[in-house]
Amino acid sequence: MTYPPNVRTAPVPAPTHAPAPSAPPPAPPPAPRGAWAEGRERVRAAATTEPGRLQIIGALLALLVVVFGAVTSFEVADRYSAADDVVERSQPLSAVAAKIYGSLASADTAASSGFLAGAQEPASVQKVYRDDIRTASELLIDAATSTDSSSDSGRQIATINEKLPRYTGLVERARANNRQGLPLGGAYLRYANQMMTQEILPAAEKLYASETARLDQDHEDARLWPFLGLAAGVVALGVLAWAQRRNYLRTNRVFNHGLLAATAAATVVLLWLAVGHTVARVELNNANTNGQASLKVLNDARISSLKARASENLTLVARGAVLTEKKGDEPQKDQYEVDYQSHMTALGEALSKADKLADDKTGRAPVESARTAT
Repeated sequence: MTYPPNVRTAPVPAPTHAPAPSAPPPAPPPAPRGAWAEGRERVRAAATTEPGRLQIIGALLALLVVVFGAVTSFEVADRYSAADDVVERSQPLSAVAAKIYGSLASADTAASSGFLAGAQEPASVQKVYRDDIRTASELLIDAATSTDSSSDSGRQIATINEKLPRYTGLVERARANNRQGLPLGGAYLRYANQMMTQEILPAAEKLYASETARLDQDHEDARLWPFLGLAAGVVALGVLAWAQRRNYLRTNRVFNHGLLAATAAATVVLLWLAVGHTVARVELNNANTNGQASLKVLNDARISSLKARASENLTLVARGAVLTEKKGDEPQKDQYEVDYQSHMTALGEALSKADKLADDKTGRAPVESARTAT
């Protein structure tokens, strides 16, 4: 009888289930692409084919023509605005400023002339004085309505408005004392003239200079060549010509109706811009030479004549009471006599310039008459 071998065997482990493998994490969604990147990819893809290249070139040509039109429109509008300012704002304000100065200087001359006439001032001289003061006051209102109060012109207008009533008050005091035969009237008149020549007229002269400078600036702005528009037009025509030549070499197509129409339109606009601005510059130059320059010189001549007349009258009123400042060993002179000589010199120079600017006998005759009278 046999027995199985007595062999100790390891215990059989209880069966277990192996864990299921874990699922991989989901892949992240692709990052969204921007519109710029997608557009760039489309352009790159289109550039690989001839139809795509033609589309790209056409879009660039359209953009270039639109830029040319926009720049031309902007520059034409800017030049038109400057030319309109010359006609509607700068030139009228410059003329108003010259009239204000002339009226004030004329009023001062009339005041001294009436004082020299004696106690019974002529009615005609009084009328001239009152008319000049009224004209200056009305013109100051017109200038103030068209000028920014914070500008230099606005400040000069405010100065004149402040000083003018004081001046007229001093003149009335001088008249009252003169009628009574009191010598104090001459002192009041000299003080009034001092206020006019040292405070009011300098403000009026600055107003005239400021408005004239603005007129010159507007004139230069209107004459400025539209360089950007002309350059854009030349570039547009050059690119259009290159595109048509390329189209002919690649496709053997002689004419492309779209490119041909765009070239014709760009050529017309460019010629209109160049020729139109050239004609405008010529007319503006003629207006400046035959109008603005002559008017400025004649205004200067009139102002110098009024100043000389006032100084001449005050030479008789002051009778040497006002002398020039002492300089070294030079003898002092009558201040009003010195001013008279200075204004007469300026008058002669202004009339000489006016004679040179006159372009026909009609304009030259009165200037020559004024020079003879001077």
